[in-house]
Amino acid sequence: MKPNIDRLIAEKIQRELEVKTRRHFIKKCATGMGGLALGSIFMGCDPLGLTKKASGAVSGFTERDLNPLATLPPPFSPRVKNVIYLHMAGAPSQLEMFDYKPELAKLNNQECPQSLLEGKKFAFIRGTPKLLGPQATFKQEGESGNWVSDNLPHFKKVVDEVAFLKAVHTDQFNHGLAQLFMHTGSPRLGRPSIGSWVTYGLGSENQNLPGFVVLTSGGKAPSAGKSVWGSGFLPSVYQGVQCRSKGDPVLYIEDPDGITRDLKKKTLQAINEINKKEYAKYADPEILARINQYEMAYRMQIAVPEVMNINDEPQYIKEMYGVEPGKESFANNCLLARKLVEDGVRFVQLFDWGWDAHGTDPSTAVDLGLKNKCREIDRPMSALLLDLKQRGLLEDTLVVWGGEFGRTPMQENREGKTMGFKGRDHHGDAFTMWMAGGGIKKGASHGQTDAIGFSGVDGRVSVHDVHATILHLLGFDHEQFTFDFQGRPFRLTDVEGEVIHQILA
Repeated sequence: MKPNIDRLIAEKIQRELEVKTRRHFIKKCATGMGGLALGSIFMGCDPLGLTKKASGAVSGFTERDLNPLATLPPPFSPRVKNVIYLHMAGAPSQLEMFDYKPELAKLNNQECPQSLLEGKKFAFIRGTPKLLGPQATFKQEGESGNWVSDNLPHFKKVVDEVAFLKAVHTDQFNHGLAQLFMHTGSPRLGRPSIGSWVTYGLGSENQNLPGFVVLTSGGKAPSAGKSVWGSGFLPSVYQGVQCRSKGDPVLYIEDPDGITRDLKKKTLQAINEINKKEYAKYADPEILARINQYEMAYRMQIAVPEVMNINDEPQYIKEMYGVEPGKESFANNCLLARKLVEDGVRFVQLFDWGWDAHGTDPSTAVDLGLKNKCREIDRPMSALLLDLKQRGLLEDTLVVWGGEFGRTPMQENREGKTMGFKGRDHHGDAFTMWMAGGGIKKGASHGQTDAIGFSGVDGRVSVHDVHATILHLLGFDHEQFTFDFQGRPFRLTDVEGEVIHQILA
């Protein structure tokens, strides 16, 4: 025990010496010697009064300082207050789900015209591929008459609740970069995800749960990793918190043997008092994030096991979603998404892996593996819309569905050789997304692709337009919703984006 005490004393002495040395002072005060000079002009080293004075307990903190997830009103009247985003990681084929192309069926197995290939980049297609007709049967469904394939028999029943975007486009054709672009507005690392922007702007309605929760299924995480729910340059308290539908919902949710709630509470209070004093010295917002995360973790130990328990749901609800208690599944996650928004979670992100339909084996063939993936999501996502609607939650919730890009109307011929199974390559020129919920025009369909689904010919919208529309429904002007970083104001939509008014009620 004595060596440990000696080590702690040595660390304390070292820490105090670091704070007192001239070298440390010159390095850390504002931005160095230049900061000292500027500070003399702009009312000292703390012109905005960020540093709080400490005398015993720290005073002068705002509620937002000590609780970064405190609820905030949006600048404008919102149509929704929560978002559930369903991302099909790997990029589902719109040509077997929503974008019906009878002309493509007539051209099946014919060589692709060179005019479509010139100047285009593909992930794997080389030479001259052959066109591949739709590998599904389509019908017009509901009062809206929107086309839905027989891969989605349950979704046909709720098609009038959604608005389709048939000509979404992106300039990224590799999974990781396209997923980053779809969720952060940039294909480069370091930008906040859309869920982080939303919780930064609105906070959370339930202080016992994270404002931004992530659920994954399909056996793997997205190609871009956890960056797609990261907070980037925003304080880390706004990043997504990944929960699990199998086993403990959060790792280490249980305290070790011998640790009582009272002891845990006293320990956190002592740690947070130290952190508050550190913040008083350095005004580092990450210290406040650390305080909030300690306290959130403490509260989550009580709240999370309850909200993440689907066993207590009525049997008819379980059957409606097709849940599999004890397993990691998209169905379980859809039911959990409803429970989370019902309990005030601001942004729920679902990632379902396994949609990369290249045709390299049966599981990635558009006439085999894709059908199986559609079967996995069809009932749960349809049940989610019905369940939200019957509980009166759909009026306040926006549901978004899509992938990171679409698939080509040509059959993939990797390295110029015909694949053993029917597959489609990555394609960013045109793909389908849909939205449902508050503020969305029911049964709408905006945008149109050409006769074979290669490019958008009407109503083309970008990833930035999708982001602008989501923020608009939450009560934000995407051009005004910014965060200052590295000398300039950043926004989710960068310098682009327009609200897609054609799908708004």
